[in-house]
Amino acid sequence: MTAAPDDAPIDRSTADRPTPKPGILGIHAYVPGKAGAAGVVAPVKLSANENILGCSPLARQAFVEASETLGAYPDGRAGGLRTALSEHYRVEPERLILGCGTDEIFALLNQVFLEPGDNIVQGEFGFGAYAIGARANQGEVRFAAEPNYRIDVDAMLGQVDERTRLVFIANPANPTGTFIGEAEIRRLHAGLPPSVVLVLDGAYAEFNSDPTFTDGLDLAREAENIVVTHTFSKLHGLAALRVGWAYAPLAISEAVNRVRLPFNTSTAGQAAAIAALADTEFQQRSLALVEQWRPWLTQQLGGLGLEVVPSAANFVLVEFPRSPGRIAADAETFLAARGLITRGVGGYGLPHHLRITVGLEAHNRAVVDALADFMGTAG
Repeated sequence: MTAAPDDAPIDRSTADRPTPKPGILGIHAYVPGKAGAAGVVAPVKLSANENILGCSPLARQAFVEASETLGAYPDGRAGGLRTALSEHYRVEPERLILGCGTDEIFALLNQVFLEPGDNIVQGEFGFGAYAIGARANQGEVRFAAEPNYRIDVDAMLGQVDERTRLVFIANPANPTGTFIGEAEIRRLHAGLPPSVVLVLDGAYAEFNSDPTFTDGLDLAREAENIVVTHTFSKLHGLAALRVGWAYAPLAISEAVNRVRLPFNTSTAGQAAAIAALADTEFQQRSLALVEQWRPWLTQQLGGLGLEVVPSAANFVLVEFPRSPGRIAADAETFLAARGLITRGVGGYGLPHHLRITVGLEAHNRAVVDALADFMGTAG
């Protein structure tokens, strides 16, 4: 073969290019809830399950004070927040993992435990971040059926095999709002091989007052394969600051903290989280609002002929008819035109549903009035 001259043009169509590892380009990027609507100046955002009351005034003040130190790196260990969490929840500080939201913690767990060909198990309507993290590490994602929109322990266990490394449960679940009680969590844990890590995502745990419920912290104290996560984004209203945490066996927390980026939570985020944790008055107001208006929304929307999935979170999942002009996508558009931004969840395999955050009284009444018009039952 004759060598090409040094000045021969390079064939760019066949030149080597950087190529992402297998599976990356097949991942569907997470799509957040909409924040606005065309032609609406100040819409009411009920699409992201944020705290409609905002955040604790103490947290806001701590955030402002933290602005005095913007030139310095944050405490990479988040020592103050670690201590506050340890005292508040009676957990060992060395077993805590701090993350840029719990999303980062899920990604880190996948990174630490998955090799190509391993798998994770989650419910069929499970939070999208679990699967994204697994696929980023060339792991398989197995989905267990959720009859009545609820985690089924036997279905979950039926998906577990010798290559399963992680089982993810959001409890209460997103986007369904359903939950399983302590007895079912214990049964699931007992059915897993000791080598499989059970991850209990408690993003909405504080909103569940059912006596059969547990966030799993007590179970995790003695188990060597349970990780419990919580976030400051929901109850505490610090979604913009991205602070999440996990309680894990020491061997797991040490492994994760070896690959965690050193400054993954900001100085302002740490300070605001510490203040929010101490503001029990704000927490109680936030919970009281949900406790009052969640059942009201469920009853009122049911009275319009809509199916509402029983919720233990700060939102409701509403099923719409399949008839033309009355489908969920039409309802989402109709509500948006009235300045009410809700969440279509077709990406979760629920194309006939909308997820609606519990809002203030005026917001909740506006949603019901708008959907009464939409369904043709007004007046």
